[in-house]
Amino acid sequence: MKRLVLPSTLWLCLVAMFFIGQNAYAQTLPDFTELVEDAAPGVVNISTSRTVQRSPALQGFGNQEIPEIFRHFFGDSFPTPPGGGGGSRSQERQSLGSGFIISADGYVMTNAHVVQDADEILVRLNDRRELPAELIGSDAQTDVALLKIDANNLPVLNLGDSDELKVGAWVAAIGSPFGFDHSVTAGIVSAINRTLPRDAYVPFIQTDVAINPGNSGGPLFNLEGEVIGINSQIFTRSGGFMGLSFAIPINVAMDVADQLREDGRVNRGWLGVMIQPVSQDLAESFGMSEAVGALVADLDPEGPAAQGGLQAGDVIIEVNGEEVDRSSTLPRLIGRVAPGNDVELTLMRDGEQVSETVELGSWPDMASSASASGSDNQVRLGVAVAEVDQATRERLGISGGVEVRQVEPDSVAAQAGLRAGDILVSIDHRSVSSADELMQIVEALPNDRAIPVRLYRDGRSLFVALRLE
Repeated sequence: MKRLVLPSTLWLCLVAMFFIGQNAYAQTLPDFTELVEDAAPGVVNISTSRTVQRSPALQGFGNQEIPEIFRHFFGDSFPTPPGGGGGSRSQERQSLGSGFIISADGYVMTNAHVVQDADEILVRLNDRRELPAELIGSDAQTDVALLKIDANNLPVLNLGDSDELKVGAWVAAIGSPFGFDHSVTAGIVSAINRTLPRDAYVPFIQTDVAINPGNSGGPLFNLEGEVIGINSQIFTRSGGFMGLSFAIPINVAMDVADQLREDGRVNRGWLGVMIQPVSQDLAESFGMSEAVGALVADLDPEGPAAQGGLQAGDVIIEVNGEEVDRSSTLPRLIGRVAPGNDVELTLMRDGEQVSETVELGSWPDMASSASASGSDNQVRLGVAVAEVDQATRERLGISGGVEVRQVEPDSVAAQAGLRAGDILVSIDHRSVSSADELMQIVEALPNDRAIPVRLYRDGRSLFVALRLE
C-alpha cells in the first residue's frame, strides 16, 4: 500500500485554512468587554438587614432536599442570634442583592423581594461608597422596587426597549452572586412573554444566563449595552442555577417605577371576573376554531365586567386589539391599564364575535380595606377580602363567607396557603360573613397557636391552618 504524501506547501495551506476558520468562528461570538467597561459603574450591590422572630425549632432545615420550585434569589441570608444563644427568638438577618442606577440624582431599581421587610438598606457603588437607601415603593405583583440614595452625578445605565427583544439574542447580566461584586455572565434569550405560576402580571424574559443568589435585582443587557430586563428568579430542583432564569422586561419595570416615584404604589386595572383556560373541547363547544382566550367562569356582580355587560360563558379573545392567546395573558393586559380607563374587549359569545367596552376599576387594596374599617387586622392577616355575591353562595350552598381578593406575599395568610379566589367561611370554628366580622375574629385570635380555617377552593371545601405572629 502506498502512503499518500502531501507537499509541504499543501500542508501549510491546510493548517492556515484551519486557523482562519477558527478565527472566523471566534469573530462570530459576541465580545462583552466594552459593554462591561461602560455599564459596570451603574450596577450596585444592595445589602439589607432586619430583625426577625424565630422559633428555635424552625431555625434550620438540615440537609433536606430542596424541591423543584421557581425561586426568587435575593442572596444568602445569615442569621445571627443575639449573644450567640441558640435559644433566642430574636435574630438579625442579612441579605445580598443587586440593583442599578436609573437617574443621576440617585434613583436605583431592584427587586421587591430583595428589600422586603428590611430595617436597613445599604447601596454600595462601584467606587466603594456605601450609602443608606430610602425605599420609595415596591410592587410585589411585578417584583419591582425603587430606592433613593443621597448622591448626585451618578453613572446612569441606558435603557433599551424590551418589546424589541427576540428569541436567540445574546444577553449579559452583571450582579453580585454570593457577594462577588460585578460578576458577568452571558447567554441567549430562550423565550419571551413567559408566564410563571403566581406571576400573572409579568411577561418574563427567559434566558440561560447563569443567575445565582445575589444576582436578583441586577440588570440584563442586550449587546448594545442597554438594560432590557431585571433578573428576578430561576427554576431549580437543586436550589442552584440549572439553565432557566427569568427577567422582568424593562418596559414593565419602568412603568411600575414611574408610578412608585409618583404615588409610592402601583394602581392597576381590575375587571372583576374569574377566568379559566379554554380547552380544545370547550373551544369547539363555543364555536371557536382555536383553543385561545380566557373563559369567564364567574363575575363579581358589582364589578366592572358585570356593569359593562359581560356574561359568564364569554370568552375574551382580545383586549384593545391585543390577542389573549391564553387565560394567563388576560391579567397582564388588564393590569397595565390604569383604573378609570375604558378597555375594548373582543368576545366570543354564543358562537358570535362581539365587542364590549368596560371601564376598569381598581384592584382591592389591603391598606384601603384596613383603613376603611378603622382596623389593621386585615393587614395583620395579610389579605384583602370582599363579600361573596349571592350567586356564588347559592352555587356553593353557603350562607356567608368572604372572598379573598389579594394575599400579601410572605404574610400569615400566604404561609398558610391561602390564595386569591378562596372563599373563607370560618376561622377558629367561627362563621365569617363580612370583612368586618373577619377582622373582629382576627383581633381576638391568639399568637403562636395553629388556627383552623375552612374555605372553598375550586368548588371544594378544605381546611388550612394558620398561625398569627
